[in-house]
Amino acid sequence: MSNLDREAVPALCGGRGFVVAEPVRELLSPRKVKLGESTEVRRLLPNLGRRMVGAWCFVDHYGPDDIADEPGMQVGPHPHMGLQTVSWLHDGEVLHRDSTGSLQTIRPRELGLMTSGRAISHSEESPRSHARFLHGAQLWVALPDVHRATDPRFEHHAELPLVTAPGLTATLILGTVDGTTSPGTTYTPIVGADLTLTRDADVRLPLDPDFEYAVLCMSGETRVDGVPVLPGSMLYLGCGRTELPLHAESDAGLMLLGGEPFDEELIMWWNFIGRSNEDIAKARADWMESARFGEVKGYDGDRIPAPDLPPVPLKPRGRVR
Repeated sequence: MSNLDREAVPALCGGRGFVVAEPVRELLSPRKVKLGESTEVRRLLPNLGRRMVGAWCFVDHYGPDDIADEPGMQVGPHPHMGLQTVSWLHDGEVLHRDSTGSLQTIRPRELGLMTSGRAISHSEESPRSHARFLHGAQLWVALPDVHRATDPRFEHHAELPLVTAPGLTATLILGTVDGTTSPGTTYTPIVGADLTLTRDADVRLPLDPDFEYAVLCMSGETRVDGVPVLPGSMLYLGCGRTELPLHAESDAGLMLLGGEPFDEELIMWWNFIGRSNEDIAKARADWMESARFGEVKGYDGDRIPAPDLPPVPLKPRGRVR
């Protein structure tokens, strides 16, 4: 999914200056962003004061939207570099096309994982014949410097491993929980899991104390370490936890996101992640003027042009230790 903001503002991300080295309970409120003509998303990352959670650097939550008589998601071809995109659905379908030739319909609780590496472009759309409701999340994972120029690729995993406990089913999106590991390719120590809780479930989920974590509420109401978390909000949890208490006030759906704090400093602008203003400016110029990002074939619509760069570039603040 694209960041369609036509006044995109660069964001400094990464480095340990933003990381909280102890357990906290920091509730993040979303910013509403229009995505195309008929979809509005709630943007949780990057957020004021909270740019990343491990290597997770971008989180949009959308729906549930009634699109029975609407076109649904319609995001034309657009570029990415320096990151992975994770498409995750609770309801509906999304048709993915990209410049490597991939064509894949993604359905609920199937993993669509696109590694942009040095350059890729893709489109996302609701199929012409689609389910009534669309509900999901789109997330980005920053690639470390050693892998950010890797070859672009797309993975689709229709079957993912589960971790179960009374009142809980956890689907492994990326990484490992309680000894169970997702088949999705990762480039940093990271975890992503979809948690389904039944009403009145009390669970203690094992965590890695070296990771920082956050929980995104997709549906229902859950107390996460005692804090009520409602749909479309995210609770940042910091580091140093060995377990996470969860109590479901109703049937609920959550996403657990975590990872080793991302030490490298990044510049994120529009749909690009680089290490310098020059990286970003070149990527923008290449999308507008060259064939670097390839061609998405079969999408019935125009490419999305890049917005103008801001007049004053970002100045990295220097590594914080």
